[in-house]
Amino acid sequence: MIWLGANRGYLSDWMTQQWVRATGRRIELARLSWLDGPTGSTRGIGPQFFDDYAARVGFEIQSEGSPRGLVSDLSAVLGGAQVHPAVAAFYERTSEYQMDCWSEWSPVFRPFGRLLALLFSRRLEQLNVPLAGLDTHRGISSRVLVMRTPQGELQTAWVRQLVASKRTLYAGSYGSCDVPGYSGRCIKVCFPLPNGRAIVIMRPQVDHDGSLALISDGQDFGDPGFYFVVEHQGVAWARYVRNMKETIHVYAAEPGTVRADHTLRIWGWVFLRLHYRLAAKEQRAESLV
Repeated sequence: MIWLGANRGYLSDWMTQQWVRATGRRIELARLSWLDGPTGSTRGIGPQFFDDYAARVGFEIQSEGSPRGLVSDLSAVLGGAQVHPAVAAFYERTSEYQMDCWSEWSPVFRPFGRLLALLFSRRLEQLNVPLAGLDTHRGISSRVLVMRTPQGELQTAWVRQLVASKRTLYAGSYGSCDVPGYSGRCIKVCFPLPNGRAIVIMRPQVDHDGSLALISDGQDFGDPGFYFVVEHQGVAWARYVRNMKETIHVYAAEPGTVRADHTLRIWGWVFLRLHYRLAAKEQRAESLV
């Protein structure tokens, strides 16, 4: 890998940032706050990113001795809609759950997944999608951090690692936001990257059985969907990736357990399916007795 210096980072990362600047639009983050979020180092991300980020910006990490969720009140995010109690319990007490994951790549897209892993994911320790079933055979660790800003607001981060290799799968911040192209509240997930971030904004949909679908299927800038954001010397650019879409369907399963089916598409083709089993720790312990 060719290193271009601390400001630009590695050549492959810098070229991606130039693509965002050339094909995206210049934005004012003060006006488009839904595209704001943590910016990553050119050296990489990794499992300690949010500890370092909190220290750098003056956030206080709350005690990890009590249950912590990706959201404090899921019903409030959903505009009062009610999901199955098991689904709500997972989102509001995420730290109390253990995770198993199975990946299912389309054979056509698997080589591209390996190429992205070699060029970006493994080096950056970010967005490290499992490439084979054995990657997750010993499970996935899950750490939820709740950070308090000097203004008293709470921000949540979720860091997941492969138990077998200690490789960081995802390190992202979670919250909700409003976007111009959708009338309700959306779930926002922000993944720090060198000199910027990837942001997935998903509209929620509660089904008749109490399951929750999170959908990023917009068509234009300002809709729910996938965004790249690059920042340089106080200036920001954003690129809406219209052809990248995903759906996460979270539903109650066995007692104390929820499952999630995560489908990712590009140009209308399914390239990856991820299946999660999320079991409350006390329930998991009982099942092993």
